[in-house]
Amino acid sequence: MGHLHCLSRLIRLASALALVWASAALAVEPAGRAVGPATTVTAPDEAEGPAILPDEPRPDEAGSPDLTVPTVEYDVAKLPTPVRRLREQIIEAASTGDPEKLRQIMDANGEPPMLSFGDVGEPIEYLKSLSGDPEGREILAILIEVFEAGYVHVDIGTPDEMYVWPYFARYPVEALTPRQLVELFKLVYAGDYEDMKAYGHYMLYRAGIAPDGTWRYFIAGD
Repeated sequence: MGHLHCLSRLIRLASALALVWASAALAVEPAGRAVGPATTVTAPDEAEGPAILPDEPRPDEAGSPDLTVPTVEYDVAKLPTPVRRLREQIIEAASTGDPEKLRQIMDANGEPPMLSFGDVGEPIEYLKSLSGDPEGREILAILIEVFEAGYVHVDIGTPDEMYVWPYFARYPVEALTPRQLVELFKLVYAGDYEDMKAYGHYMLYRAGIAPDGTWRYFIAGD
């Protein structure tokens, strides 16, 4: 009995020591770092991609690659006289609010400017059909806005040489600056701009006049 009593005391002592050691072990991380106040560590969300350091430019701030862009002109005095005269005549006729005033200009052109990629029939009636109002005044306003925008001189020295309005028709969409985007939004809606970015080019109304003063086209689309 005496041996058993001593053995029982030794077992209880060993158990107590074991509890002390277990408690001490809980106060130390497996890697040996002392545990401080409770903190929450959130793992990076892999779906968000790699983290961007504060001193690194974000992707949308990195800028577009260098692109070859045409020279944009706003000074109509630089236009050849026949081109400048025809532009003035078109704006003056459209400003009357009567599409019929364009008929004389088209007749003097030799043939009507291209107004569609398909057959249009009678050109003045076709222009009126493009307008949001039956009198055709909306399309006249668009015509004026187009010719009052900046322009570019393109295809120089070729049979297709022309002065084109607005310059967006021959300007890379991805190269437009904030100032140029403000100019663009005078002619189109933001939704149109998103479509242009998707297709990679300007798709709405533009006009072209040859250096000899021939009105080549007033057209929208691809």
